[in-house]
Amino acid sequence: MRTYTITARRDDEHGSHAGVREGLVVLDTSLAGRDDALNPVELLLASLAACMIKGVERSAPTLKFGFSSVTVSLSAERQDAPPKLTAITYELVVDTDESDHRLELLHTNVRKYGTISNTLAESVVLSGVVRRG
Repeated sequence: MRTYTITARRDDEHGSHAGVREGLVVLDTSLAGRDDALNPVELLLASLAACMIKGVERSAPTLKFGFSSVTVSLSAERQDAPPKLTAITYELVVDTDESDHRLELLHTNVRKYGTISNTLAESVVLSGVVRRG
């Protein structure tokens, strides 16, 4: 079993920050919103995107899958009462010369072995596609 820890602190009424090791993330916790920070939903989506990109990095050597870049675009649907996300969709774009079959195999591995994607898939509809860049 692995444990993760992070600390977040309110700076003032305009925002907060979170950090671990040498990393620091500015958080939009202001009621007015901020253009220079990620709000909680955006942070969740960024976490999922990072998980998927890391999944490509982790799966590629095992599959001997060649690629030059990865981009993930995500969108979340939120209901107001009670406030929660009801669906997350994504598009995983991989710049590669690999076959369509191998691209789908990579996608399967990214979905199957992603800590964040597996966690979210149990609580919200998580759907998406992979395509060649």
